Amino acid sequence: MNRYARIQAVVMSSLLSAATAAANQSAPQFKAEVPASIQTPGTVQTRIGTLNFTDGLPDQAAVQKVYDNIDFSRGVEAFLSGMPAASVYAMCEGLADAGAVKNKGIGITENLLDARSLFLTANTTTVYVFFCVDLSNGPVVAQVPPGVLGPVDDAFFRYVTDVGVIGPDKGKGGKYLFVPPGYSGGLPTDGYFVTKSSTNTNLVLYRAFVKDGDIAAAVKGVKDHARIYPLSEATSAPETTFVNLSGKQLNTIHANDFHFYEELYNVVQSEPADAFDPEIVGLFASIGIKKGQPFAPDARMRTILTDAVAVGNATARSMVFAPREPRAKFYPDRQWNNGFIGNSYQFLNEGERMLDARTMFHYAATGITPAMADAKPGTGSAYAFAVRDGAGEYLDGGKTYKITLPSPIPAGQFWSFTVYDNQTRSMLETDQKLAGIDSNQPDIKKNEDGSVTIWFSPNAPEGHQTNWVQTMPGKGWNTILRLYAPLEPWFDKSWKPGDFEKVQ
Repeated sequence: MNRYARIQAVVMSSLLSAATAAANQSAPQFKAEVPASIQTPGTVQTRIGTLNFTDGLPDQAAVQKVYDNIDFSRGVEAFLSGMPAASVYAMCEGLADAGAVKNKGIGITENLLDARSLFLTANTTTVYVFFCVDLSNGPVVAQVPPGVLGPVDDAFFRYVTDVGVIGPDKGKGGKYLFVPPGYSGGLPTDGYFVTKSSTNTNLVLYRAFVKDGDIAAAVKGVKDHARIYPLSEATSAPETTFVNLSGKQLNTIHANDFHFYEELYNVVQSEPADAFDPEIVGLFASIGIKKGQPFAPDARMRTILTDAVAVGNATARSMVFAPREPRAKFYPDRQWNNGFIGNSYQFLNEGERMLDARTMFHYAATGITPAMADAKPGTGSAYAFAVRDGAGEYLDGGKTYKITLPSPIPAGQFWSFTVYDNQTRSMLETDQKLAGIDSNQPDIKKNEDGSVTIWFSPNAPEGHQTNWVQTMPGKGWNTILRLYAPLEPWFDKSWKPGDFEKVQ
């Protein structure tokens, strides 16, 4: 065999060996029947772009895309799920800025609220009392006056207790002793309503009822009896500071930009590591918000979170103003929505946490109590929310609308409309201090059949000045109809309000 032939024989032998090896590899002795559903193709088209793989291994471009995506999605979810915590934080910060410092000051609306103060869906018919409790240095005493009503919520807006009429004091007033999580020190044996909290921060908000229009008497009742001080100073309690919030320029609403995550970071730092569910603690940690560590996102992460909070804010606004949840509608043929879906103060339904319902509520409102889910005819209050007219269009501050409440209106005490700014979810800035109307106003005119028609427009329609609520051109608005001591026709839905009818 010549030299050329020998080389050719070696090459052929090598090729044959490689072919044999390949055949053996393609048909191993132990072979699974692998379904296509568990395999990853070499190229996958997704909403975040084309992802490339080599035998299941993502290339560097794919790795970067998926990590950018998970950081973004967790940033959005941190906004939606962390909103209750940021809301309490913003409330306490706003009160402190106004002078009602934790454990020292109590905010009270001595002359009722108006649009100068930014509070989520507050109203102008109630004397409100707000203050925050800080348990990081030990138990705190809060004396509650007689005849008030309201909840206490923790740093994640979870229910702690009620005070006043439906609280342990049964409306007689008394001393509430708030005890921090994990506290093992001694406590008084009597004279207090002992209340244990799972967080250091607690928000107390209650209403002081106005009798016979005497607002000053309601305010005096609070100032005569309400106090807050650390238990350690009970024998010589310092003077409680009362801050009149009426007419003050203050903000109690969480941010909708990158600062939101900084608010959330401050909450995590001020609370015990186990104050919140591990799942949500892990969510916050995944975007860099960890207890005991600085929140210092690099340029890439800051850009992603800035985008995430914008999408989170848009998501919350869509859920509130354009809900896809069928239970949001009070009536199938009306534009009135229910802001408290499912009537569960924990947003639970057969083991399901109603995430969208929780977001809807906390983006628009504050205050959680089981009493909200246990309304009975003749007690409490009922709420209906509208942001659209009867044709399904958003309400326009430059247009004129009218709405009729059929007779008899099922309110044992009184009813009211309050108009809100879509941006702030606070009272709409107009020249009307009340930012609305209520049935306690003596000059409201009724129709011949006893029904009441209310007009909403920039200027009072001729002949309807006493039944008019002012809106502002260039500003969208929404409204809440409140029925105080709602009666059975509200609950069985045999009564329902009209829709907003655009007049011009």
